[in-house]
Amino acid sequence: MRDTVEAIPEAGPGRRLSWPWFLVVVVVYVGIIQGLGPLIGVDTSDSDSQFPTTASLVRNALIPIEASIAFGAAVVSWLGWWGEVLRYRAPVRRRVRRVPVSMIAAVRRVPVSMIAAAVIGLNHPHLADQSLSLVACLLLLGLFVGVGEELMFRGIGVHVFRRAGFTEGKAALCASVVFGLVHASNAISQGPQALGQAAVVSTSGYFFYLCLRVGGVLVLPVLVHGLWDTSLISHLVGDNPQVLLGTLLIILLQVALIVVLLVRRRAIRPVSPAVPD
Repeated sequence: MRDTVEAIPEAGPGRRLSWPWFLVVVVVYVGIIQGLGPLIGVDTSDSDSQFPTTASLVRNALIPIEASIAFGAAVVSWLGWWGEVLRYRAPVRRRVRRVPVSMIAAVRRVPVSMIAAAVIGLNHPHLADQSLSLVACLLLLGLFVGVGEELMFRGIGVHVFRRAGFTEGKAALCASVVFGLVHASNAISQGPQALGQAAVVSTSGYFFYLCLRVGGVLVLPVLVHGLWDTSLISHLVGDNPQVLLGTLLIILLQVALIVVLLVRRRAIRPVSPAVPD
């Protein structure tokens, strides 16, 4: 028998947050990051690097991201959602066909392949020429980005759309699209190229959601996301930024994952044991 109805999770403990109000929360979240940076940041217009010094990285990125984490944590605390945000239980479908093990394994390889690509793509030669404080702050920035964005979009966002009655796939997709649109705000400082970045980031958001599904805890997409972003921006720190060919590997992996998941999209559906017809 074919898939029928996906079980809608019962409203969990805590307050309710509708998806339009979630968008308002996201706007405030973006405002904190985009507003605090220029307010306390260091002018780097005379440098080819986005973060030429430790001070510029701390004040232009690290502190604003830290403030956004505090805001996200405050929202989760107010909602009373910490339990379900930190540990994720996907809903099940009633009366489904059993999904082949090979297809499920393809989804489980997503975090492994992303971690491997991020480690290989990290600009090791360039970072070796930078100060220890700059490299340490870069690693901390990657971790902070992972915590802040996963808490907001996979932690709060997916649950908001699920509680609103969206199916699992639609909830993941909507949270990922909002995640991508948030990065379109970078057009303020980066120009039209940020719009293309937003489209790419949306697909990355979906992969981070799959990491959440695979691990069942928010910490896995946080770590994968943090390492992924650290690798992507590792050439933007210090003087004389240098792009490594490893960055191309990350882009190619993203394309490959999109193709694989389109072909084996049934593997991402939450399933329960097959029920006889």
